[in-house]
Amino acid sequence: MGTFSDLFRFREQGQAPNVNNVEEFGQPARSLYTSTKFFSLHQKTEVTDDEDRVAYRAVSKAISIMDKTDILDVRDMPVAHIERKVFSLHERHTVTMADGTVFDLSNEFFHVIKDITNIEGLGWQLKGNILGLNFRLFDADGKIIAVISQKAISLHDKYCIDIYQTQFETYVIAILITLQHMIRDREASAASSSSSFSSN
Repeated sequence: MGTFSDLFRFREQGQAPNVNNVEEFGQPARSLYTSTKFFSLHQKTEVTDDEDRVAYRAVSKAISIMDKTDILDVRDMPVAHIERKVFSLHERHTVTMADGTVFDLSNEFFHVIKDITNIEGLGWQLKGNILGLNFRLFDADGKIIAVISQKAISLHDKYCIDIYQTQFETYVIAILITLQHMIRDREASAASSSSSFSSN
C-alpha cells in the first residue's frame, strides 16, 4: 500500500518537487501552477510560475455547446484555441496552436482507475490516474514531457505541472486546460446519469 504522497503528488508553489516524480524522471526543468475561477458568464484559469507570476491565461464561456476556450500568454498573445467536438463518441476536443499545429485529445474508453488519452496529430499519450489525480504526458518515443498533478480538494481546481521538455511548454498548457474540461465533462455526465437513475 503506497503512502499518501505516492497517490497525490500535487504541491504548492515554493515546495520541493515530489520525491516520487524526482525518483522516476529527475528534477523538472520548470514548474507551473494553475487556479481556475468560475464567474457567471465564463471561467478563467491562470497559470503561474514559482514566483507567482502569471505566464498564461485561459478564458472559456461558461455556457457553450462547443466549449470554446482561448489561451493567451502574459502579453495577451494567442497561444491556443480549444473546442469540444459535439458529435463524438470518444470525448474529443480539438486544439489549434498559434503556430498552426492542430491535434485532438480523445478518450476511447473510461476506466475506473486509469485512462489513456491519445493526442492525435502529435503521437503523444496522456496516461492518467483519476483516483490519484496524477497524469503523465509522453512524447511519441515514450519520453516524459510533463507530470501533471491535481489538488485533491480545492475550490479553484488547482494543478501543478512539472515540465521536463520545455520546448513543448505551450503544448503542455493547452493539453492541461483541455484535460480540465474533459474531466469536468465527465463529472457533469456522471452527475446527470446519477440524477436520472435516482428519478427513475
